[in-house]
Amino acid sequence: MGDEAHSAKAKFVYRRPVLKISGEMLAGEESRGLKRRTFQSLARQIVEVQRGGVEIAIVVGGGNIFRGGRNEFPEIPQTTADDMGMLATLINALALREYIAVLGAPATVLSAIEVPKVADRFTVRDARRLLREGHALILAAGTGNPFFTTDTAAALRAAEIGADVLLKATNVDGVYSDDPHRNPNAVKYAVLDYQKVVSENLKVMDTAAVAICRDAGIPIVVFDLKHKGSIVLALEGKPVGTFVGGGR
Repeated sequence: MGDEAHSAKAKFVYRRPVLKISGEMLAGEESRGLKRRTFQSLARQIVEVQRGGVEIAIVVGGGNIFRGGRNEFPEIPQTTADDMGMLATLINALALREYIAVLGAPATVLSAIEVPKVADRFTVRDARRLLREGHALILAAGTGNPFFTTDTAAALRAAEIGADVLLKATNVDGVYSDDPHRNPNAVKYAVLDYQKVVSENLKVMDTAAVAICRDAGIPIVVFDLKHKGSIVLALEGKPVGTFVGGGR
C-alpha cells in the first residue's frame, strides 16, 4: 500500500496546482445551468489527483448562471452585475464541493466575499493550511471586487498560495493563432512565452492574469477538459494542450 501511494505521488510533476474552470464548462454542452455528468467527471479527476498527494485548488466561474462581464441589462450597473456574477460562482462552488464529498474526499469552499452561512472567507493562511491538510479548495467569488475576471482571480490565488502551475480548462485543446472553430487554418501552439500571449492578444487569459503568472513565475497550461483524464495528464507534465511560461 505504501509503495502504491509513493508511486502515485511520484508521477506528478506539479504538486500544488490551481485549476480554473469557467461556469460555461460546468454546464456541459448546454452552456447554461449545472450539468450533473460534468460535475461527476470533474469531481472524480480532482479526487484522483488529491489522493495522489496533489494539493489542488479550484477557481470556478459563474457564467452558466450569470456572467457579470457580459451584462445585457442596461438597468443593472456593472458593479451590481459583477456582484451577481460572484454569487453565481458560489452556487457552482457549493455544488462541486458536494460532488467531491460524495466520493469521500475532503473539500472546502472559501469565498472572497462574506457569506458566513455557506462558506468561510478566503485568507491565504487558511488556504495554505487546508491544502496541507489534504482538502480540495474551491475558491469562489472571484477576487471579491468588481471589474476583475475569474481568470485574474485564479492567477492571484495561484500566486498567494504558492501554486506551481495554473491549469486553464477550456473546450479546445490548447491555444491557437485564431479561433479554430471559425478558421480551419488556425495554428495550434505547443509552447508560448508570456510576452507573446500578451503582445498578440492570444486570449489565453486576460492580460492581468497573464502578468500575475509571469511575475510569480507560474506556468499556465491550457487544455481541453473534455479529453478523458486531462487533469491527471496535465499534472504529469504530458503535452495535453499549450504550455505558457518562460520555458520548459
